[in-house]
Amino acid sequence: MNILLTLLLAVTVQIHHRQIPVVLDKDVAIASVTCSESVSPEWKITAKGLPGKALRHAYVKDGQLFVNIDGSRIKDLTKPFSLRVKAKGCKVEESGIREHRLAVSVRTEGDDGVAAYRIPGLVTTHKGTLVAVYDIRHNSSFDLQEDIDVGVSRSTDGGRTWGPMIVAQDMGEWGGKPQGENGMGDPCIVLDEVTGDLLLFSAWAHGTKPGVHEWFAAGSGFGPETTPQLMMSRSSDDGLSWSAPVSITRQVKREAWNFTFQGPGRGITMADGTLVVPFQHQEPEPDRTPAAGIIYSKDRGATWHVHEHAKMNTTESQVVEVEPGVLMLNMRDNRKTGRAVYVTRDLGKTWEPHVSDGKLVEPVCMASLIKAGDLLLFSNPAHPKERCNITVRLSEDGGRSWPRQLLLDEGTGWGYSCLTMIDKETVGILYESSQAHMTFQAVKLKDICEKP
Repeated sequence: MNILLTLLLAVTVQIHHRQIPVVLDKDVAIASVTCSESVSPEWKITAKGLPGKALRHAYVKDGQLFVNIDGSRIKDLTKPFSLRVKAKGCKVEESGIREHRLAVSVRTEGDDGVAAYRIPGLVTTHKGTLVAVYDIRHNSSFDLQEDIDVGVSRSTDGGRTWGPMIVAQDMGEWGGKPQGENGMGDPCIVLDEVTGDLLLFSAWAHGTKPGVHEWFAAGSGFGPETTPQLMMSRSSDDGLSWSAPVSITRQVKREAWNFTFQGPGRGITMADGTLVVPFQHQEPEPDRTPAAGIIYSKDRGATWHVHEHAKMNTTESQVVEVEPGVLMLNMRDNRKTGRAVYVTRDLGKTWEPHVSDGKLVEPVCMASLIKAGDLLLFSNPAHPKERCNITVRLSEDGGRSWPRQLLLDEGTGWGYSCLTMIDKETVGILYESSQAHMTFQAVKLKDICEKP
């Protein structure tokens, strides 16, 4: 019986059944396997579409097939590949046909002794540098109020390698309170297209209830003792160093509002030079209903202004200028009916729903939206209930329809993402994947072609 079983399971299968990012220089589980208890598994794995000797090793553990790919041998992250496995004594489970894509672990659990990295933001500077921002959550993945700083990572080679982490925003033990009561998080980064400066926004939580989610603890008023502060830092050297964060809370917050803060993700520079940052606030007690909108600056970030929210019961949003002077705000909608999408022609004084309002499926999560020439690109977990199936979509008609898509990660993670154009033909995405906390992938626009 054992001999017969061995013969039956000695099969060759094409491992491209799940779309999972393969993270360079990291053991990554890419497939589920079932092995006979009486037979020691034997594996012969070859990679199609990878440079010679790039596949370091592969092994089976706890019902998963793990692979490790040598990043030093990879020059192009954008090319898909597939694995061919000859398995003796085991069966590789297949479901559908997908190719694998290479990715880079920019930050993940344990790096620099940190428990978790969350909330990605990403831009490309005038020098072509990719600048990533994220939460450094020192003790756990818990949101503010906690010991959280804002970190920055830079890549000067299109995302293939990343420099050491820079701590860009940290309030230390301000006011005599411990780090855990001076957390900063949920970053949003903006490239000022006029000056080349980078602006970094975050929420600073101080003086509220330690260990309580700031969403429920934040109060009204203007000072840090009662309400979180909307903080801003600036970099004039391509993200290498950052100014001390300053509060712009009084410029954009109404006294009765509770938690008032940025996007997160990224903001934009409009064609006329106006800086725009996605924004959200909580209405007063007792309901604390959130609403998303924008803040803007016409003097290179010296002063900021706010008008009206776009839609009630919405939060994390991203903004693009779809036509000169016309802004589209794509929002997380707590009604669980899909992404809320509204437009404004007067910097948020008035809003109206877009034709795509409610049509982009999501499990209630942060998403990303950018403009690339005449195209719009959108990323999120494309699933109605779970944070899985991270997908990049492409629209050629101003967001009215999204006929082209590319699935990047079928696995489950925290699901937040942020997009940037690396060059005219390539989009980069920093996201919370099933494999690493801050995962970077590069994709050619021509590859985003699959019909939904």
